[in-house]
Amino acid sequence: MTRLHVISAATRPTSSGRPLARWVTELAGARGDFEVTPVDLAEIALPLLDEPEYASSGVYTHQHTRDWSALVDSADAFLFVMPMYNGGFTAPFKNAIDFLYREWDGKPVGLVSYSAGPTGGAPAAEMLLPVLTRVGMLPAARSLAIPGINALIGPEGFEAPEGLADRLAGVLDDVAALAKEPVTI
Repeated sequence: MTRLHVISAATRPTSSGRPLARWVTELAGARGDFEVTPVDLAEIALPLLDEPEYASSGVYTHQHTRDWSALVDSADAFLFVMPMYNGGFTAPFKNAIDFLYREWDGKPVGLVSYSAGPTGGAPAAEMLLPVLTRVGMLPAARSLAIPGINALIGPEGFEAPEGLADRLAGVLDDVAALAKEPVTI
C-alpha cells in the first residue's frame, strides 16, 4: 500500500487549510489504496533553515531536521494542501522543502491549493512546480484549486461543493498511478 503524507502547508493559527486538509485526508484514506498520514507544518514548527551543510549532503546537525527527514523519508507519495499568499506559496512551506533534498527525490506529489479569492491558489501551485521538479519530485498531471475557501469552512469543518470530491479523486488517481510506476534515473 502506498504511504501518502497529506501535508497541510499553512502555519497560521487560524488557517482554513486545516479543515480542508482533514477532508482531503479522510477522502484519501477511504480509497483503500493509501495508508494516509496527516502532517501539519505548524506542528512541525521548523525554524528558518539553520543547517550548516547543504541539504543535498544529507548531513543534518539538528534534531528537528533529522525528525523532519525521517517523516518525509517514510512517505511514498505526498499531497500538499497549500494556501496562496500574495500570489505565491508561503515562506514556511518553501523552507520545509529546502531543509531536505534526497528525501523528496522520485516521489509523486499532488497539489491542492486554496485561496480566499477567485484563483483558488492556482498561481501558487504553478509557482511551486519548478521547485518540486528541482528536488526530483513527480508532480501529478492534475491539481485542484479551491477558490473562496472562507465560505467553505463551517461549524463542521470543510464543506465541499458538489463535484469537488470527484476532482480530488482525479488528483489522487494521478498520484497513485505515479506511485506504481518504476522510477528511472
